[in-house]
Amino acid sequence: MRVNNRSLRLEIEDQMKLHGYSLNKVAELTGINAGNLSMVLNGRARAMTIGQLDALAEVLGKPPGWLYELYKEECISDNKVSRPRLIPYLVRCVEIGRVDCIEPVVSKILDNPKNISIIFAAAEKLFENGKLEESEYFYQLVVDNTKDSFSEFMTMSQYRLFLIAQGTDEEQNWKSVIQFEPFRRRLPEYLQLAALLKLAKVSYSLEKINEVEKFAEELAELSSILYKLKMVEEVSVEHHLVYYFGMGLLIKGTVLEKRGLYEEAKKVVQTYADLSWFEPLDESGWQEVEKFKVWAKANLYTLEVLMGNDVILNEYADYLECLDQLNETLSGLTTIIKSANIHGFCIDHVLQRFVGSIDRFDCFVDDLINSRRYLWFCYHRAIYEFSKERYENGIKETIFCISLCLEMKRYEDLARCVALFEKHRNYASESQVQYYKSIRLWVV
Repeated sequence: MRVNNRSLRLEIEDQMKLHGYSLNKVAELTGINAGNLSMVLNGRARAMTIGQLDALAEVLGKPPGWLYELYKEECISDNKVSRPRLIPYLVRCVEIGRVDCIEPVVSKILDNPKNISIIFAAAEKLFENGKLEESEYFYQLVVDNTKDSFSEFMTMSQYRLFLIAQGTDEEQNWKSVIQFEPFRRRLPEYLQLAALLKLAKVSYSLEKINEVEKFAEELAELSSILYKLKMVEEVSVEHHLVYYFGMGLLIKGTVLEKRGLYEEAKKVVQTYADLSWFEPLDESGWQEVEKFKVWAKANLYTLEVLMGNDVILNEYADYLECLDQLNETLSGLTTIIKSANIHGFCIDHVLQRFVGSIDRFDCFVDDLINSRRYLWFCYHRAIYEFSKERYENGIKETIFCISLCLEMKRYEDLARCVALFEKHRNYASESQVQYYKSIRLWVV
């Protein structure tokens, strides 16, 4: 038996003596069977689990992570690795902050390529527990130490790293898309659906319209194939298959809208307005169908407004108010104010109607999709205020847009906002100019 194994047990036994605890008393306090505890402490027949060590630490008044530096010998002995003990140990080290214990173990087990599965399993456990940042280290280890790019561990790790990377940093988001894209078709079908949708959304947030179109078409095509193969129930895990089929169409319609092809976009919207034919539909499936019906109606309003139809503004506002969904209100008002700037109609009454909702839009600052919409709304509102010769409001909105661009690292948008400020600089107060100069320093 190794020295550290004896040291681990001697430390525990010393503490038991110090507290005056018999083996039966410790068994009673920890809930560990006395016979099992005896064999564990004597090193006979079975090794100690990390749960047992934690229970002993609590009873003996020790902090979480007590003796973890010695516990690795329970996991690796004579070059044999115990998967059932090592995975919980790595996860627990992360959970309580004993990261000093992780690298020595990892470097030792990675001598054998087969042990990649242990690293991956630990990463998955952390990911499932919502510890995304902590799991990133382990997924990256899998990627860096797997030679087979078609390995299931490699593919899943690349997918997880893509999901973890998402935030409001444009550069990081785009880098993650490039890194993951080659692996998307190697995922199981149900994960391919989720991955394609996420790729489309991230690309949309980055205004990479060609990529958005590509991923949306792949999503609609894969969904259609799975439907024809009667695999609706097999792949309806996170969402019903009808959701992914509808989202593929919805995003394709959005691409057409972005390109100014409004009539073509209308045809696509009308396609997903009624997906009741998509069978079989369980309760969740019918809920998705109803959602697309709602979204289709909203998007038809959007297209009408973009085409300059100001007659339906009040009707559109009524609809947004009935929906009572802040993200839909943001999307709708962004379209309305953009259209007002293009076609020159007045929307003061609409903005006043939603002043309470507008005051809450700042909750979207950290949202992948809606943060960009929020920025667009503020930018178009600044232009709108200038068009109505409300220069003080226009300057105020422009400065706010600049600060948002800097926070989100959206430098293309920053250039537009700076140009808008410079165009109207003469209308800015001295304090506004000074504040503008101070935030411009952030760029340097």
